[in-house]
Amino acid sequence: MPLKTKGEPVGAEKLCRSCASPTHYNPMPMNSVTYGEHDPRLAELTDWLRQDLGLGDITLSPASADASFRRYFRADDGRRTRIVMDAPPDREDLDPFVRAAAALAAMDVIVPEVLEIDRARGFLLLTDLGSTHYLAALADRSRADALYGAAIEALLKIQIAGREAATALPAYGVALLDRDVQLLPEWFVGRHLAYALTANERDLIERWSAHLARVALEQPQVFVHRDFHSRNLMVLPGEGPGILDFQDAIRGAVTYDLVSLFKDCYIEWPRARVLEWVEAYRCRLIAAGQPAADAAEFIRWFDLMGLQRHLKVLGIFARLWYRDAKPSYLQDLPLVLRYVLEVTALYPELAEFDAWLHQVVVPRFAAAQVRALTA
Repeated sequence: MPLKTKGEPVGAEKLCRSCASPTHYNPMPMNSVTYGEHDPRLAELTDWLRQDLGLGDITLSPASADASFRRYFRADDGRRTRIVMDAPPDREDLDPFVRAAAALAAMDVIVPEVLEIDRARGFLLLTDLGSTHYLAALADRSRADALYGAAIEALLKIQIAGREAATALPAYGVALLDRDVQLLPEWFVGRHLAYALTANERDLIERWSAHLARVALEQPQVFVHRDFHSRNLMVLPGEGPGILDFQDAIRGAVTYDLVSLFKDCYIEWPRARVLEWVEAYRCRLIAAGQPAADAAEFIRWFDLMGLQRHLKVLGIFARLWYRDAKPSYLQDLPLVLRYVLEVTALYPELAEFDAWLHQVVVPRFAAAQVRALTA
C-alpha cells in the first residue's frame, strides 16, 4: 500500500518518555467499544480507517499503551492485522517517528512500515510486528543468549550503518543530559520521597550531573534509539528483533543503548553476565571499525552512562504516577534504584554521592513505596 499523507507537519512539545512500557491486551471488537462523547478520537480514528482508507468491516483492539500520549490499536480485517497509532497533534508530533522509521529501515533492521499517515489528525497505519516482546520471551532465561545475540546484531547495524543518519539527529548534549537528571530532585526526591533538598544537596546533584554529562560526551557519538530494551524489542520467527518506540532517537554515547538493553528497567541479570555481553559488544565494535576504549574504560563508560540514565528514570517513573496517574511503573523503581546503588558503590569518585544516597534516599524509599502503592 503506498504511503499517503494528509495535512501539514504539526509541531508539538515533546515529553521525555524513556523506558516506555507497552502493555498487551486481549482483542476487543470495535462494536463493543463505547466512544462518541466518551472517546471522540477513537470514533474519528475508526472513520479514518473505514471510510478514508476503505478498510471496511474491521475489528479494533488495544495493542499497547506507553508512557506518552500515544495509543496503539490492532486493526484486523479478517485477512491480516495492522497497527494504528493515535497521536493527538497537540501532544505528539508524528514526524520524528516517520523519519526514524525510514532511517532505521535503511540500516536493514526491522521496524514497522508506515503504510498511511494523516498528519493533521495524528493517525498512522503501520505493519504489525506481533505481540511477543523480549520481556515475555525472556521468562525462559535459557533463551537469553540467542535473543540478546540478535539484539546485538541489530544494534551494531544501527551504530555502524547509522553513522550518517546520526548526524541529522538532535545531540544528547550537556543541556539535555542535565535536564534529564533534574527529574530526580523534582519528582523522585521531592514528590516520591517527600524530602526537601538543602542548597548543599542541590549543589551535590548538580556536580554529579555535570560529571556524568562529561563522561557521556567523551564517548563516541552514535545513532541512539534511546529505549532499546525488552519491551520495545519484538520476537519475530527466524529474524532479528522487531524494533519499536524509536521516535525519540538522538545522537549520543555509544554505551547508551547497551545500558538500556543489559541494565533493563524491567529485567535484571547478574553483573558477571552483563559484563560478558558488554565486552563481546565492544569487541564487535572494534572489529567493525568503530573506535572504542579499552575494556576497563568501556565498562566505566557503560556504568556511568547507566547511572545517568537510571537517575533520570527514577524521576520519570515517579512523574508517571504523580503527574500522569500511571501507577504500574512504581513496581519497577526498586530495580532502578539497585542499579544506581550498584554503580555508586563501585567507583571511588562517586563516594560522596553514594553516601548521600544511603543517608537520604535509602532510608525513605520503602515508606515512599508503601504510600504510593496504597494511595
